[in-house]
Amino acid sequence: MAKASQISNLIKAHFSDNEESFKTAALQVAAHEAKLGHTEVAKELKELVLKQPKKPIRLRSAEKRQLADLVFERRPKHRLSELVVDESLQTKIKRIISEYHRKDEFIDFGLRNRKKILLSGPPGTGKTLTASIISNELNLPLYVVMMDRLITRYLGETSAKLRQVFDLIRDERGVYLFDEFDAIGAQRGRDHEVGEMRRVLNSFLQFIEEDESDSLIIAATNTVEVLDQALFRRFDDILTYAKPDFEQAKKLIQQRLSNFDNELDLTSLKEDLQGLSHADIAKACDNAVKQCILEGVQTISSEHLKLSIEERRQMYQN
Repeated sequence: MAKASQISNLIKAHFSDNEESFKTAALQVAAHEAKLGHTEVAKELKELVLKQPKKPIRLRSAEKRQLADLVFERRPKHRLSELVVDESLQTKIKRIISEYHRKDEFIDFGLRNRKKILLSGPPGTGKTLTASIISNELNLPLYVVMMDRLITRYLGETSAKLRQVFDLIRDERGVYLFDEFDAIGAQRGRDHEVGEMRRVLNSFLQFIEEDESDSLIIAATNTVEVLDQALFRRFDDILTYAKPDFEQAKKLIQQRLSNFDNELDLTSLKEDLQGLSHADIAKACDNAVKQCILEGVQTISSEHLKLSIEERRQMYQN
């Protein structure tokens, strides 16, 4: 058993948020167990310590202040079971996660895991959720690159910022989400495109080609058709999303309302659900629950959900 002083050092390091001291104390415990002949325990402790991903930086620290308004860190808690998509898409996401866990095995054969992923599909169909799920499943921080803040009107500044982002990708392991990626990924040579944006896209193509980091790069777009063709060969996998069919819509509703009493005839809502995105359906379910709370009603009815769905549709008509 570990010495009292070693346990004390572990606790102090934990509560002082000192990662290096914590690792040192944990390795001392492992060495102590090895001396006692507890080789399996010692081996397991060492593996637990040495295989933990490096703790991410806080982007608002002084040395990274120039990226504080450009890259935001999130700590997602979403699981793969929350994503209601077709089986082929689920399989691709599971493969990305599995390959990352076993990336060292690929290196032995001169191969790399899928780490540069393009997500395409209509808004609200699960692209951002997928990035959150991958981040959580791999126990990596999720960094969201704010595309609207990346692009500036000053010549060369956008490419310089992009270089800083890729330096961060190299230095700090994580999942990096470039949302609304078409802001820089549009086809080169389009009539309305300015020379600066062509240079930005060329810079991105160069940076992603040269990337050898342990991070995952995920680009998400609602309009894949406008992306430059040169981008596609830079990505290891392309995942295509679509609005849910009726069976997926039913599953999403059942999942969203699983903690509430309901008397839903979902078949009667088939036409109402047609054309709605995953996000629309989730929001309609939440609003139906809120309405029941306001009315003091314990059970959610089909009528409650139907009215919430109609409200979502009206939002797009205004």
